[in-house]
Amino acid sequence: MFAGSPAELTAWLCLDRAPGLGPVRSAKLLARYPVTTLVALPDNQLKALGLDDAQIRALHDPDKAIEGVIEWLAHPSRHLIPCSSPNYPSCLREISSAPLLLFVEGDAALLHSDQIAMVGTREPSPGGREVAAQLSRDLVNAGLTVTSGLALGIDGICHQSALDAGGKTIAVLGSGLANCYPKRHQQLAEAIVASGGALVSEFWPEVAPRQENFPRRNRIISGLSLGTVVVEAAVKSGSLITARYAMEQGREVFAVPGALQNPQSVGCHHLIQQGAKLICSVADIVEEIEVHLGKSAADIKSQLLFTQGDLPSSSLLDNVGYEPTAIDVIASRSGVAIDKVICELLELELAGWISSVPGGYVRTRRN
Repeated sequence: MFAGSPAELTAWLCLDRAPGLGPVRSAKLLARYPVTTLVALPDNQLKALGLDDAQIRALHDPDKAIEGVIEWLAHPSRHLIPCSSPNYPSCLREISSAPLLLFVEGDAALLHSDQIAMVGTREPSPGGREVAAQLSRDLVNAGLTVTSGLALGIDGICHQSALDAGGKTIAVLGSGLANCYPKRHQQLAEAIVASGGALVSEFWPEVAPRQENFPRRNRIISGLSLGTVVVEAAVKSGSLITARYAMEQGREVFAVPGALQNPQSVGCHHLIQQGAKLICSVADIVEEIEVHLGKSAADIKSQLLFTQGDLPSSSLLDNVGYEPTAIDVIASRSGVAIDKVICELLELELAGWISSVPGGYVRTRRN
């Protein structure tokens, strides 16, 4: 679906296809001419604007790949949104090098919702998995949209947890939308669309995932969002690239602290040292972005308390640490018989408060 004429659609695709122009230079050209006028300019005028022969050919001679995009757009749930459209998300339009075009599958209106980006390692610890899942659930319970990159690990956990909580989530891909990556998240991508969420990419539908695509993808994740939450990340990681983009874009950056022994927590600790806000719960996020939301932080906190319900086995939970704690240690600390400890630990694990790991149990959520 494209909100314009066939000639305008072809013009946008020709401009996006021109080699070496990029979003910044294209934006400068579009500031002087509407896209249909630009692509119709004669060669000498285009050369005067600094375009080379290959770029001029791309503007004047649509290639066969354009036919494939038009065919892809024939499905009613698929959209192409140019940067000049009122349907283009305003948050993203504010960033430098905003994408010229957005390919969207699902609910394109969701791009205008209040979003929080969640990113992190592809190999999270048990505690990191639980923290990411809980934060994602709490964010959608607070009425926010969770945006991430559909990657393995923290990204996928956040998308799935948002869906499980009945919320909405947006996945920004580093490939074309007809070429889902990673392949094992194909069903997750389909579930996101089916649940009223959206898949987004600046790449043409059939584009394969390439290493250089993912840093570009990350600026869109942060650019769509009011803030970015990092849950476990190494110092040299795509998650910290996303956080850096968020800082450059003037958006909030939040980091979840972790165990000093966990190498996946080093990136988060580095961000905190650089000025990112240390967060322990969604309430910490809401306090920072409240000015952008339609309801107060107090209202959102009340809503979260309502959805979280009562704390199970609180006296026993107080004796489970954030590092592996053996069952006999838990029993000794709590003064509860070992058989009862085992039963209550199972209840706590099923409720998502603790996780079973080698050596015992670890705490995964705060009271």
